[in-house]
Amino acid sequence: MFPKTICHAPLACTIALAIAASPRLAAADATDGTARTAQTLDEITVTATPMRTSAEDIAAPVDVLAGEALERSKAATLGQTLSGLPGVQGGDFGAGVSRPIIRGQEGPRVQILSSGLATMDVSTVSADHAVSVEPFLADQIEVLKGPATLLFGSGAIGGAVNVVDGRITTELPDAALSGRAEVRGNSVSDERTGMFRLDGMSGDWVLHVDGLVRNAGDVDIPGVARLEDHDEDGHDHDEDEPQVPGLLPNSSLRTRAAGIGATRFGERGYFGLAGSSYRSNYGIPDGAHAHGDEDDHGHDQGDDDHDDDEHGQDESRVRIDLVQNRWDLRGGIYDPLAFLQRVDLRLAYTDYTHTEFEGADRGTVFDNRGIEGRIEAVQKDIAGWRGAFGLQFGQSRFDAVGAEAFVPATRTRTLGAFVLQEKTFAPVKVELGARHDRVKLDPDLESAHSFGLVNLSADAIWQVSDAIDLRLGLDRSERAPINEELYAAGLHVATRSLEIGDAGLDTERANRAEFGLHAHTARMTFKAAIYQTRFTDFIYLADTGIEADGVPVRLWAQQDALFNGAEAEAVFHLLDAAAGRLDLRVFGDTVRARLDGSGSRSVALAVPHGDHAHHHTVELSNEGNIPRLAPARFGASLAWASGGLSVSAGAVRHQAQNRVADSEAPSPGYTLVDAHLAYRWDRPAASWEVFLDGTNLGNQEARPHTSLLRDYAPLPGRAVAFGMRMYF
Repeated sequence: MFPKTICHAPLACTIALAIAASPRLAAADATDGTARTAQTLDEITVTATPMRTSAEDIAAPVDVLAGEALERSKAATLGQTLSGLPGVQGGDFGAGVSRPIIRGQEGPRVQILSSGLATMDVSTVSADHAVSVEPFLADQIEVLKGPATLLFGSGAIGGAVNVVDGRITTELPDAALSGRAEVRGNSVSDERTGMFRLDGMSGDWVLHVDGLVRNAGDVDIPGVARLEDHDEDGHDHDEDEPQVPGLLPNSSLRTRAAGIGATRFGERGYFGLAGSSYRSNYGIPDGAHAHGDEDDHGHDQGDDDHDDDEHGQDESRVRIDLVQNRWDLRGGIYDPLAFLQRVDLRLAYTDYTHTEFEGADRGTVFDNRGIEGRIEAVQKDIAGWRGAFGLQFGQSRFDAVGAEAFVPATRTRTLGAFVLQEKTFAPVKVELGARHDRVKLDPDLESAHSFGLVNLSADAIWQVSDAIDLRLGLDRSERAPINEELYAAGLHVATRSLEIGDAGLDTERANRAEFGLHAHTARMTFKAAIYQTRFTDFIYLADTGIEADGVPVRLWAQQDALFNGAEAEAVFHLLDAAAGRLDLRVFGDTVRARLDGSGSRSVALAVPHGDHAHHHTVELSNEGNIPRLAPARFGASLAWASGGLSVSAGAVRHQAQNRVADSEAPSPGYTLVDAHLAYRWDRPAASWEVFLDGTNLGNQEARPHTSLLRDYAPLPGRAVAFGMRMYF
């Protein structure tokens, strides 16, 4: 049933056994006189899809964090907020940065959206650039696993994350005034966070306002931040560079976020406008921003005559100041034509600036200004077919100014047209889709590049019984290279390497096949999936074996690649009685990825060196593991609730990662133990909740394999968060 490449992993085999056992569990419930019917799940609408379908009715893999699950998972970064979901981990770069990794895909392959439109930040350009959305202000967060190019275009070939903020609503609220507020602290960084949200209705108008303030100091860690045996820039760290045990220096964080919105409803539709601002100032842990040898471009690659003190103290004070201002417009028309249910318009303008400071000195400045829009038409049933079609368009201007601007200024234009259709042929529901995009990148001082992209998808749900359904997904997706992959030419401090792009890169193509099983009974909910994605011309950063100015030279290259993975999650309802409700949750995921070729190939490259270039010919392997791949995980948690009291405890085991690329070292495994305690009481005017959350209670030294900073910055140590929430 499973490919051999998957079943070699114990975790995957466990998942396979769980899949095989699920029908028997469902059958047992069916014969149990106390639980004869399938469980009715709470319906959560996925707003990222034009048809606004419930999460369980979408054949493509999707997870939604909302309600209490979102409250328990919220963290200062988007990646950490989502890291508890099967198939999703965080790509950490210190305490202030964590971008989601979906099934081993990250960066330009995972689209981050704010209420259905791209955030238009520069988090895809470098791992030290934070995502410009605030999880604490979200109504819900939708995670589309696997290719989401049909909905969002080229940048979603590995998945998409849609953060729904509710600043523009599409439906009239139930109450004239509602809202929530929260204050919290965290021992691990002396964090203090406060947030509020208000929604009010007056006649045909719905008004919204929200805000957040977060201040956090340097993070407490087990042991020391930098691995003692790490040899940076060709020398050992000595007594001149002492480390402070138990502290991650320069990891403090300050965040400010606010938004306001107004929506007016009429008989024929609605119209809304919202403005928001997001500001974050965060430190980059020592060692992250490595500088090359600055010896007036000498030709001795082994020369260590650069002034260590010049980059030593200043390097430890590298901070990033991020400012994003955004305007959103949204409207809809009901029944515009006889065959249309509605037409929706979304439009967003973003002004983003990201400044890097080294001590008091202003360093590289990244700017991105852009506009993106979508027009979606949802059709009425036509011969049993339900669906939508539309256009998506965008334009952005990226600029980088400063000594570390390794990517030229680039204007990017996109235009896409899509169609989605679904129909039920009882007991099978079929979902079909197609999309065509044009992507044009026009860099300064370089030739423009245009790409035509075709995406096709077919998914199905087979309702085997009231309790069990099987899912099949097949799709063909394409991605255009981004400006970094095409035009990079210089030192990239986040990767501690000199990166060279390839203007001749071709379109990246992926073919995915996925099989899933869902079971819902009165005693259990279960979801599992196995998948394989085969890439043609997969774009990756290859080590060349060359050093220039004391740092390795890496080249953006292409080679076929293969991703195999499996994930599963089960919730067992052990007790539901007067004594309370007791649930057991178990989950696991694994992914393997490798270049799918053989032998090697010769590649010529020019390495910039001052006002000239050094020319080399190198051999690149056509096989081997993809670097920084997330290791297998499995975990369990036990949750009890009675009245207003809720208690839970659990642990997640991150396995050691020994399947590494030639250029990287293995990572040891670690186990993270969490516990949560909350008490809620209801009053006529409001509901109140006090909570106490403990994370990494074992104070484990955790260095995720997915992190570029694993040698410099472990995850936070033992942390206790405490606070109060109010709902009204």
